[in-house]
Amino acid sequence: MALMTVTKNEETTSFLGNRSQDLARFYRGLGDPTRLKILKLLSTGEKSVSSLVDQLKSPQGRVSSHLACLRWCGFVVSERRGRSVYYTIIDPKVISLLNLGEEIFGTVNERIISCQMLDGETTT
Repeated sequence: MALMTVTKNEETTSFLGNRSQDLARFYRGLGDPTRLKILKLLSTGEKSVSSLVDQLKSPQGRVSSHLACLRWCGFVVSERRGRSVYYTIIDPKVISLLNLGEEIFGTVNERIISCQMLDGETTT
């Protein structure tokens, strides 16, 4: 079997095709303040739904909906123990991504906050 190598040109072509849409969808999974807060809380270890509800001071239904999105997108995994459900981040790289995002935001925060293009953004 021959070893396949991918050139930078092929990577760019792939990104300009469907991959950019797929990655945009990936980032939209993270693109909600409540989901980011949930992931930040889970970055210190597993938490029950009731613990997340208490810490977020948000209705249980709303927290559960965001957890379902994060689970469906593959960011977290759930485990039922008796009457409680516990959530954990699947891959530690998710925590690294959040930390990197905070680091980058620290250098461009004023520009991001004032970006009028993001205010009325629509998907194409």
